Amino acid sequence: MLGLVRLLGREVIGLIANIGEIFILFGKTLKYVRYIHQDRILYIEQLFRLGVKAIPLVSVIAIFAGAVAGWQGAYQLEDTLPPRFFGQIVAIGILSEMGPVLTALVLAGRNGSSIGAEIATMKVTEQIDALEVMAINPIRHLVAPRVVAMVIMLPLLVVVADIIALFTAAIIGDVFFNISVRMFFNSFQSVFVFTEDVLPSILKALSFGISISLVSCWVGFKATRGASGVGRAAINAFVFSATIILVNDFAVATLVF
Repeated sequence: MLGLVRLLGREVIGLIANIGEIFILFGKTLKYVRYIHQDRILYIEQLFRLGVKAIPLVSVIAIFAGAVAGWQGAYQLEDTLPPRFFGQIVAIGILSEMGPVLTALVLAGRNGSSIGAEIATMKVTEQIDALEVMAINPIRHLVAPRVVAMVIMLPLLVVVADIIALFTAAIIGDVFFNISVRMFFNSFQSVFVFTEDVLPSILKALSFGISISLVSCWVGFKATRGASGVGRAAINAFVFSATIILVNDFAVATLVF
């Protein structure tokens, strides 16, 4: 029993220490964001790589997510509620949960793993040490551009995913359940409130963007030597990011609602 308590204590202390390191990294990142104009090439490159190039993947996910939401929503409403409620139920579900969470999880797999493996490779091959020898701050040139890019692009990608998913759900309702697209959007507009339906989604996307980028960078800096260390960094970047996304989703939903 004593050994179990010690093991649990070590794990808890390690978790607290890791959380502290992530917050310290976040503080250092904020300090170097003021150089965004001088390092604009780095920021533009990351905006394109982490955001623009992810649009096709996000669009495909949004199409099928909207199709599933539309099908399930119409099926659940059939013989229970009038069709005019279809747009309200499906659209609010897409905007509040499905859009931001699915998009963030997809980007955690795509961008988070990429960032973690990239920085881990630089760590194990001593490229980060070489940057420090040349008086180039790794946080300024590696972390800050990626964090800013994710914070900017993730909310925009969530908006794109929401729009695609809404139109897909409306089309599914029209084709398979004879619920017109006009009725879908009229139903949604009758209860739509920006501060309750869209703002929480944007807040979630911002928190998800910060979490994915910071955790992935931190995992990369903590990588051990060898190819196996890079592989573990890529896996951990996704696993930790996905876990924090779900925790943040619960926290933001609790605070907002």
